[in-house]
Amino acid sequence: MGNGHVPVLLARCLDLLGPALDRTDPVHVDATVGLGGHAEAVLAAHPTVRLIGLDRDPEALRRSAERLAPYGDRVRLEHAVYDELPDVLDRLQLNTVDSVLFDLGVSSMQLDEPSRGFSYARDAPLDMRMDPTRGITAADVVNTYSAEDLTRILRRYGEERFAARIAAAIVRERRRAPFTSSARLAELVRAAVPAAARRTGGHPAKRTFQALRIEVNGELAALEAALPAAIEALSLGGRIVVLSYHSLEDRIVKQAFAARARSTAPVDLPVPPPGTGPTLRLLTKGAEVPSRDEIEANPRAASAKLRAAERIDPDAPRGRAMRGGRTVTRPTIPDTTVPPTTSATGTTTSETRRPRLRSRDTHDDEGGT
Repeated sequence: MGNGHVPVLLARCLDLLGPALDRTDPVHVDATVGLGGHAEAVLAAHPTVRLIGLDRDPEALRRSAERLAPYGDRVRLEHAVYDELPDVLDRLQLNTVDSVLFDLGVSSMQLDEPSRGFSYARDAPLDMRMDPTRGITAADVVNTYSAEDLTRILRRYGEERFAARIAAAIVRERRRAPFTSSARLAELVRAAVPAAARRTGGHPAKRTFQALRIEVNGELAALEAALPAAIEALSLGGRIVVLSYHSLEDRIVKQAFAARARSTAPVDLPVPPPGTGPTLRLLTKGAEVPSRDEIEANPRAASAKLRAAERIDPDAPRGRAMRGGRTVTRPTIPDTTVPPTTSATGTTTSETRRPRLRSRDTHDDEGGT
């Protein structure tokens, strides 16, 4: 694909989303539009689909706008985190959508740009914000969190066995000088991990960098809020597909889907009461993974897991008839202004968003694409 971007499990995503988009005037949400690989394929495969693309990264939005420009007003890009989906749909006067795709984790662009500080392989400022216009940086976390808090996030979000040792080393070393670069932190983590543990499992700093990134971006808390909202937005027969890249993300997706795929009625009732039946039908048996050929062609796909579901409850909105009009317009909202972004039609707009308070409660293998 263009821009050096290789969408993960692209054919399978199209196969799963297709039935939900084979209807009149369908609306698809790409909740993590990134560089636009999945989005472009959906637009090409379904000539009548309208796409709403969300991303917290302004640079990703700029690049995807360029890539998706040929699709004109079929595309609407929004500077937003995926847990802001209800607000986005409200602004766009949409009561329901037909499909939603989440491609979680850090993007190829973010990994490949040294100045973003996501990679332990190259020296860069300790930033790791997916949206560099707001929020705390990895340097803020490393230089201000207590040893106990550092241990907690390394253990929880990185599943790091040596979390306490690494946290103690960070606190000890920052007294000498604050951390500002990824190379210095990576080297400290390597030294803190016992020699025997360095021989397997890749770079010793991998889990630490993952944990810091999740803490900085509040990824798991955002996902926990976004999944129920996305499911509620689906029309009857609408579909949701999620690509995750580490065990904590996949566990959240698995639990969210499983809870909606079973009845809420007591098991001993002969006839379940109305409204207690399953609201989702699982479309995958467990989590699907890329083929060996795909992993060889795109090593960053190696940790990907795909889950998908279809909304089946009879009380779900009925698609086109439930939408608040087909012309998507932006009302004027006198609120916090964020940096301008460019739409797929080439128009620069100043996004507005209500300020949000969200706890950072989030874990991930390096590798969303």
